[in-house]
Amino acid sequence: MTSQESGRALLRHHGDVDAAPGLVDFAVNVRVPAPPAWLRDRLAAALDDLGSYPAAAADERARAAVAARHGRHPDEVLILNGAAEGFALLPNLHPCLAAVVHPSFTEPEVALRDAGVPVQRVQLWPEDGYGLRPDLVPDEADLVVLGNPTNPTSVLHPADAVASLSRPGRVLVVDEAFADTVPGEPESLAGRTDLPGLLVLRSLTKTWGLAGLRAGYLLGAPELLARLALPRPQWPVGSLVLEAVAACSEPPAVAEAEALAREAREHTAHAVGLLGDLVVVPPDAPFVLLRVPDGRRVREALRDKGIAVRRGDTFPGLGPDHLRVAVRAPGEFALLVDALRVVLEEL
Repeated sequence: MTSQESGRALLRHHGDVDAAPGLVDFAVNVRVPAPPAWLRDRLAAALDDLGSYPAAAADERARAAVAARHGRHPDEVLILNGAAEGFALLPNLHPCLAAVVHPSFTEPEVALRDAGVPVQRVQLWPEDGYGLRPDLVPDEADLVVLGNPTNPTSVLHPADAVASLSRPGRVLVVDEAFADTVPGEPESLAGRTDLPGLLVLRSLTKTWGLAGLRAGYLLGAPELLARLALPRPQWPVGSLVLEAVAACSEPPAVAEAEALAREAREHTAHAVGLLGDLVVVPPDAPFVLLRVPDGRRVREALRDKGIAVRRGDTFPGLGPDHLRVAVRAPGEFALLVDALRVVLEEL
């Protein structure tokens, strides 16, 4: 394997690889192992329609629900097979230079490089608390991609700083896959229609336990969404995805997500108190970036004790001593803290 292939393989690594069956999972940032009962009931009721092709009316209903949730028009919504599909569509815009802000979710860079798009990494640093520095983004970049809140640092960038990257002739992609895990979604740009070239990506995976279904959506100007969607096949999204997007965008679900976000904030504060100096930067989302001595051995020792955590060295700008851990309820999180304490003492 060449060094380029090895680097691409690292970018393709995700937390589900670390979370092998039988391990207590702190590697994957999905709040629950399965959808709530009300959502399962909605999906089960839709099973009787699987003998028919996904209906245009179902797509319209899902887009209308998303649009109402964010104060937008249905034509400004594109339903996706998971947020990752949104990144896979970006090369359809044929950018001349893509700037990808790191550390962050690596699939956008993989998709762009695989399509032959020149990519420049914009590296954020711990000295700045991994905060966004718009001045580091090259002026010539006609595509800019960043996360907010950012995976894996759990940093929430100010909306004004993110919006300052928008300009005519540039597409600004903001990955808000974790936005609904932050109470009030204070720095979200999902409702902004005044920023040229803005695309906001959302996922239903994290809050609703739908990683296996692949459900998400893009928000943006209709003509921009049309360019992205041009090469998609007929019936690009299945009926169950359309049902899930509609259900999770309706007011009762949005209210439930807000209550869960408030609960997660309390759990995150509890986790930070237990982890102490191992925490790299104060987290805004329900996952925490840690730095531990001899990180690879720590990760392997935790695995031997039945605990899965996310390795951090596959994120550009982080090293083998970085680990990402998902926040769980205090009783479950104590398993990780106790195991980590024992491992660090043993090493």
